[in-house]
Amino acid sequence: MSQTTADHPAPAAPLIADPAPLGLAGFAMTTMALSLWNANIYPAAVNSALALALAYGGGAQLLAGMWEFKRGNTFAATAFSSYGAFWIAFWFLASHILPSVSAADAPSVVGTFLVGWCLFTFYMTIAALRVSGAVLVVFVLLTIAFVLLTIGNYRSNMGFVHWGGYVGLATAAAAWYASFAGVTNSTFGKTVLPTWPLAR
Repeated sequence: MSQTTADHPAPAAPLIADPAPLGLAGFAMTTMALSLWNANIYPAAVNSALALALAYGGGAQLLAGMWEFKRGNTFAATAFSSYGAFWIAFWFLASHILPSVSAADAPSVVGTFLVGWCLFTFYMTIAALRVSGAVLVVFVLLTIAFVLLTIGNYRSNMGFVHWGGYVGLATAAAAWYASFAGVTNSTFGKTVLPTWPLAR
């Protein structure tokens, strides 16, 4: 059995790249597709949203969350893991649960699914006050979108759902920017696109 000595130091732990741009991109793309459906801009986009929810918004984002745990980033680990699970749960709800639910019960089922995400996103928004301006904008917009979608589904009010879709599109745009800034700044080795870090 070999031993670590001064002449043979233990190998350094491998560097883990920042997974946040990946998580944000998965969130942005899936949110964009679903919001196009919610806003009634492109109703067929729901099919794209379901595929993305399982693979990119769900799978890739969940992986990003696990890597953030390795990096010791509690906020990002909690956010990416949770929203990755959200998208996988949404895929399962839309694909396997709602088809067997009566039309009368569907609004309550979807509303109940969403209300917990309103609460989670709200308190994550408070935590985002110590992350960055770019991330804070994403969470503020996402909170508003979830509230509108929750009300719209509980009340079967498509006006609220459509507005939730529009705010969802703005949320996706903000997440795209945060992802773009993260990967570009890392690649260039300097701040090309500002994210406005907030004081801790």
